[in-house]
Amino acid sequence: MTNVEQALSVDRNLQVPVTQRMTDVGSRFVPTAQSLPHHLLFEARAGAASTGGDAGFTLIELMVVLLILAILLAIAIPTFLGVTKSANDRASQSNLNTALLNAKARYQTSGQTYGSLATAGSNAAALVPILSSAEGALSFTTTNSTAQSVISVSASTDGSGIVLAAYSKSGNCFYVVDNGQAISTTNTATTFTPYGTGTATHAASTNAATAGALYLPTTAGTSYAETKGDTTLADCSASAPVMGSATGVTYQVSTSGFPS
Repeated sequence: MTNVEQALSVDRNLQVPVTQRMTDVGSRFVPTAQSLPHHLLFEARAGAASTGGDAGFTLIELMVVLLILAILLAIAIPTFLGVTKSANDRASQSNLNTALLNAKARYQTSGQTYGSLATAGSNAAALVPILSSAEGALSFTTTNSTAQSVISVSASTDGSGIVLAAYSKSGNCFYVVDNGQAISTTNTATTFTPYGTGTATHAASTNAATAGALYLPTTAGTSYAETKGDTTLADCSASAPVMGSATGVTYQVSTSGFPS
């Protein structure tokens, strides 16, 4: 027995007049919503929805959706990576500024000197525990920086200048050089420290022409430098800064802030 026949059978039992149970549609009569019991009405509606609605997405529709997602990813991923690199660089720069602030406080309280020991290495070694005590969130070392929170420290022989370096996760190394006065230095192929006895090669340069040892500015005041694209951790050293030989590595110096 069909649903309609069941409805008519039920209606006969309920003695509902045919005119109230049927509606004229074209040339045939169909039962009205009022004449059908609830479970039969639900089945009738479900059947109509299943036969009249879409069975699913077509292949073209799916391909269009995938194409849109691919376009959005192509735009979002480079943007995300660029923002991440910039954030890593800013973290390294911020840590260097914090370390420099503490180092300058030491410079003032020590009679305007970064150290009074005999050699530059000893000055830097003496500064490491002092700076570590002043800023516990950072680590200080006389060797190379291995992370943005690890600050490499070097100081001039006479104690009038200091170099701080920090490595960024993005593959860049940042330097801060603070000289209380101009420092006379000489740097040779075997003397990589930024404070020797003579003139620094890159004191007034914005770009290093070739890979090799970097001789940071020795003029009075604060200078900022960056080696970009050098992923060799050993190169990011305040006492022996190096510009790597990998393709695309650059070196820049600025007196107004970190190079962009």
